[in-house]
Amino acid sequence: MSGSGTTADDDPPLQTAVWRLRSRACWTDAAALLEPGAATDPAAALQRTALLTERCLYTGKGWTDAEDALRTAEALAHDDAERGAAACERGHLAYASTLLGVRDRADEASVALSRAAALLAPSAPGRPLLDFRRGLIAQNIADSPQAARAAYRRAHAGATAQGDALLLSSTWRHLALLSLREGELAEARHGFAESLRIREELGYLIGTAPALIALADSEPEPELAARLRAEAGRLFRLLGGVPTWLAPHLDPPPAEAVEAN
Repeated sequence: MSGSGTTADDDPPLQTAVWRLRSRACWTDAAALLEPGAATDPAAALQRTALLTERCLYTGKGWTDAEDALRTAEALAHDDAERGAAACERGHLAYASTLLGVRDRADEASVALSRAAALLAPSAPGRPLLDFRRGLIAQNIADSPQAARAAYRRAHAGATAQGDALLLSSTWRHLALLSLREGELAEARHGFAESLRIREELGYLIGTAPALIALADSEPEPELAARLRAEAGRLFRLLGGVPTWLAPHLDPPPAEAVEAN
């Protein structure tokens, strides 16, 4: 699941409900809505796996539930497209475990994504998401910014062609992170601003605070950067302190907010 689910008028009611819960960090509730179908439907099983893996990535919890959901998705996969999508999810779960220091599964992540690449046709709908996840490994595990940039650009082009707005918000952000690392501040600010704009338009609350912090990190005007950080902190507290890894990047809440709580 790339996360391009929206609340458009023609969306199925189930998908609308799943998107709204997911965007507000209610992954367990969203996964519960999919559970009946996920027992027999490969697409529902994959979507449920992706939700629970995202919960792991944002909270550092729920690994067993995500592994169980992934095994179900793998068992239900019948063709190369479904097997490739399941392998992509395995790679992402292994990446999340490695990134958060739960368990080093970097080799498993690389092997799984390579398997997904062998199974998914170049024009397959899941190919842009696969390219993006290969970029994540290149950037955050292999420390290979050039390979990461190439993968993100492929993902960006594919997401644009498919109209996958949420994936686009992620490719904008990660390309901007690479630009920031190389000192290209104007290009970085543009990418971060685009990422934030898309997430706000989609109502993807759980991803908005990280986008605000990223933009603040590239903002040369201290007053504007402070406002962005304050808004990020407000959303972070509203959503119950997730994503947990964002906490060290936030300013302490105002004294009146602490007293109110």
